[in-house]
Amino acid sequence: MDVRFCPLVSGSSGNSTYIGSGNTHILIDAGVSCKQIVEHIGELGVAPGDIDAVFITHEHIDHIKGIGVLARKYRIPLYATPGTWQGIGKTVGDIPEESVRYVYPGSMTLVGGLCVKPFSIPHDAAEPVGYSVFTDNRKLTVATDIGCPTEEIKENIYDSDVLLLEANHDVDMLKKGSYPWALKKRILGERGHLSNVCAGQTLGEIMSGRLKYVFLGHLSSENNEPHLAFDTVRGILEETGVKVGKTVELDMASRYSNSRTIALGS
Repeated sequence: MDVRFCPLVSGSSGNSTYIGSGNTHILIDAGVSCKQIVEHIGELGVAPGDIDAVFITHEHIDHIKGIGVLARKYRIPLYATPGTWQGIGKTVGDIPEESVRYVYPGSMTLVGGLCVKPFSIPHDAAEPVGYSVFTDNRKLTVATDIGCPTEEIKENIYDSDVLLLEANHDVDMLKKGSYPWALKKRILGERGHLSNVCAGQTLGEIMSGRLKYVFLGHLSSENNEPHLAFDTVRGILEETGVKVGKTVELDMASRYSNSRTIALGS
């Protein structure tokens, strides 16, 4: 059975990724309005009532903006770690009790035909996670908002068929930019965001014959450029012998619109 993977939006203004297989449809994050989410999944032929679950990475608003309305209007289950739920609090309004579900790093959750595994990530949030999703013999992973690429992250993104990986900023652009020093320090810190160079180096370390599609996402609008992120990561990969366009497909996740949909057969 085919599995589909599509970053709906990816950036500091909002994040959400669709993964679907057969009659099972989930989102990783819903960081734009419910209306926008409905429009984005509609382009994929999916109705809001078709969504079986939203898995939340952490409580920052660019990852949770639409979850309150989605839960109240469509009674969609929302999965997050206990720390993330505590961090969310009343940020998005009241959440129906039946929509509140819990996940724990390293423990699998089965939703229809998809098995979802959260893994811990270093970020300045209460209990943030990335997610790997398994179906048949396929693995699809979302790993953004990463301060540094830990061994746990590398282990969890290794052998993915499709990967959405953060390439948030160019270090020189960030250092020379207009952000106050405290914010620059936060972004550059071990609980901040992954730079273009770190993204490329991480990919080079975990590249296997199985990984065929990589999206670079969560780009800063002020401290990065899509072409710069792409060229930096491609250059690092090709230095290690990985041929972009042959060994692996490298693409950019769009900030405001659906990116390319990857469909994989079983």
